[in-house]
Amino acid sequence: MSDAAAHSTVATNAESTPSPAPAPQAAPPASPLSDPELWVERYGDFLFKSAMLRLRDPAQAEDAVQETFLAALKSGRGFAGRSTERTWLVGILKNKIADYYRQASREAVFTDLDFYADEERASFVAGGPRAGAWLEERGPQTWPNPGEGLDKEAFWQVFRDCSGKLPRKVAAVFNLRELDDLSSPEICRRLDISEQNLWVMLHRARMALRRCLEIHWFAKTGDRLCDG
Repeated sequence: MSDAAAHSTVATNAESTPSPAPAPQAAPPASPLSDPELWVERYGDFLFKSAMLRLRDPAQAEDAVQETFLAALKSGRGFAGRSTERTWLVGILKNKIADYYRQASREAVFTDLDFYADEERASFVAGGPRAGAWLEERGPQTWPNPGEGLDKEAFWQVFRDCSGKLPRKVAAVFNLRELDDLSSPEICRRLDISEQNLWVMLHRARMALRRCLEIHWFAKTGDRLCDG
């Protein structure tokens, strides 16, 4: 057979050979999210309490939770299931609360550095060899079983009441640091404050909360233990 004939035969056979059928398209993976209609029932109360702890205003907390659910509906396809559904929603809620803090920072003139200054000065020896030391009657008290109440709703209600007495920006600084575990540079960036002001507000927030909890929780807890 000539070369030309051989090439013609190969070409004819190639044209007559059917092409392999395309592989079937894989079905898109099922979403790891539950039915969004169940989110309010499953997570609404938890998210609302979390928002209240940070925002201290029922209307603002409710708005933050609603915005969280709306954002979750829009970005649901991006949920890969690497965390629990509740953890994912909490992350969205924290971003919404951070937006609120940023807005409040732009709208408010912060004079919160004066908060608790008088009480702080009254808690320490003013002069002499013991200058700067705690006054005995104002110093930190021994807390009986300090971790005992952390799983009790009554403790967190007292904590929310005490936190609600903090000025707005002082509360924002404390919550971002102690509850959300943000770094100092990140808090300063979000709230547009200096690191020195950050530490002043944190120090006074801790002092005020300690004093409030001693009066309204730990003293009463100690009384209950003594009565028992």
